[in-house]
Amino acid sequence: MHLHPPVESLSDVTQAMKAQGFCLVPAPVVAQLVQADLKDLQSLAGFWNALLADTFLKDQGRYRQRRHDSLVVEKGHARLMPHRAHWQSVDYNALHGGIERMFEPIDPALSGTSVWHQLIEGVASVFNELQAAQTWYTEAHQFRINTVDGIGRPTPEGAHRDGVDYVAVILVSRQNIKGGETRIFELSGNEGLRFTLKEPWTMLLLDDRRIVHETTPIQGHQGLGHRDTLVLTYRSGGFQDPLKAL
Repeated sequence: MHLHPPVESLSDVTQAMKAQGFCLVPAPVVAQLVQADLKDLQSLAGFWNALLADTFLKDQGRYRQRRHDSLVVEKGHARLMPHRAHWQSVDYNALHGGIERMFEPIDPALSGTSVWHQLIEGVASVFNELQAAQTWYTEAHQFRINTVDGIGRPTPEGAHRDGVDYVAVILVSRQNIKGGETRIFELSGNEGLRFTLKEPWTMLLLDDRRIVHETTPIQGHQGLGHRDTLVLTYRSGGFQDPLKAL
């Protein structure tokens, strides 16, 4: 596995995804992809200041705050679905799978903006080039990992897949921390890569059927710190659902 040079166009993104199952997209290209001004994307960072505690952490940690929405992207247009629980099979999340986790919805002041829809629809357009499915069952997760207790764990479940078709991990902010290294591995092989997302609105795209991923713990650097991300998952055929898993 090798990190290719920064991509410059949509064709570069789709080519990388087809060839290796992942692609690192720099912030200016993310803005081009979603047809938005980078400053408009950066202006969304304040919405991560009002996330609520994740009360489902099995280790009783206080390090993760989040909000969650479900959407359907069909024929290039995203529409918000009635609020629903987030659910994963234990096959994909051995730590927190098998339970319905109801998180607070994303603030309508964010989810109702045009740039938010451009973002979700723009990312979906990449996957439309890779797969015939034109309807994507999409989940949006706002995360803040903090260092209030010294260490924050972005992926307490360890290296994992999400049980979807594609995943987009977008760095929103990184403040006063060390650590938080992203690690990706081939599902069918021993090769892997490690790197750190540092520039806000850099995006990592993953083919969830081919790539396993995790992020190492963070520690505060000169006081309390945090790492904010937006994770978007895209799945064909329906949302993950406990009834469908039976």
